Amino acid sequence: MAGARGSIKGVVLKSRLGFVRDSRGEPGIRSVLARLPEADRAVLDSLLPSSWYRFEINERLDQAIAQEMGRGDEIFTVLGERSAADNLASSHRAFVDARDPHGLLRHAASIHQAYYDTGYRTYERTGERAAVLRTHDCASFSRPECLTNMGWHRKAIEICGGRNPRVTDPQCRARGDAVCTYVCEWE
Repeated sequence: MAGARGSIKGVVLKSRLGFVRDSRGEPGIRSVLARLPEADRAVLDSLLPSSWYRFEINERLDQAIAQEMGRGDEIFTVLGERSAADNLASSHRAFVDARDPHGLLRHAASIHQAYYDTGYRTYERTGERAAVLRTHDCASFSRPECLTNMGWHRKAIEICGGRNPRVTDPQCRARGDAVCTYVCEWE
């Protein structure tokens, strides 16, 4: 059941916690969890990767991680990269086996649906080594989430063999735009 801001898959939350554990160990996990309301801690203690969780939990977890890590907005891009590495090595491995960035990006709609329960994402090939992804009508958006998506796609393109990938977001719902747009380019 979707929350007011939609829901996100547990695998996303699990990847974020895995990053903290790898970076700061159990003391880092305890510190991040201590920054969260008791109800969020209870949810995260019984986290199931394939279950849906309110997006607001993800927002609070992101902020707690940012406070713990002290790296500003850069941390969200790093979290996205970690999520891509985790998931493209396991549940989404088929998307990277051909080592073709366009092959992966063509599946943007189904990848979006694997993580979010609202909205949809489109793919437009704009060149040999360029594409535009647009996210429409997704209730689960925030500036940190857009930065995470940019990191996810940058790492995914790299895993697929794209060199020096760049992902920018000239449009962002968190900045008041109608859609989130990710311009993906690589060498």
